[in-house]
Amino acid sequence: MKQSSTTFLQGVIVLIGILALVIMVRFPLTEGRAANLELFSIYSDPLILYGYASSIPFFIALYKAFKLLGYIGQNESFSQNSVRTLKSIKYCTIVMSILIVMAGLYIRIFHNEGDDPAGFLAICIVATFVSLVVTVSVAVLEKILQDGADLKSDYKQLFEQSKK
Repeated sequence: MKQSSTTFLQGVIVLIGILALVIMVRFPLTEGRAANLELFSIYSDPLILYGYASSIPFFIALYKAFKLLGYIGQNESFSQNSVRTLKSIKYCTIVMSILIVMAGLYIRIFHNEGDDPAGFLAICIVATFVSLVVTVSVAVLEKILQDGADLKSDYKQLFEQSKK
């Protein structure tokens, strides 16, 4: 992959991270029940705090994807560093899907009788599905890169033995 392509994709990842931060800061202010609350009360809501805490794996995965693109730009795609980076992205997506399911279950069990949790639960289902699709895709890519790294190391060993 050309250096300009990886730089462009790294820029896209940075923009996704900035957009996610803006949404996380702005959304609680525009939420329906927050219209009459003071600023401290809005950001001390347990569900908002849970959302912030559960976004940590998302930002770790973005950082790791940025790092992986750096390896690709340096022609180190088939290296153990790339495989380890993909493995950590896979773990982040698994943790994200578990945290999303936990939030959905919390809302389903403890929602106010006057509230309708269907919209939030639908978003949880879609987000969990997307997270699991990303997990499976990353696992397949991890396997491919691991096989390539193994072949590369075997080739290096054969090359070293042929020189002797």
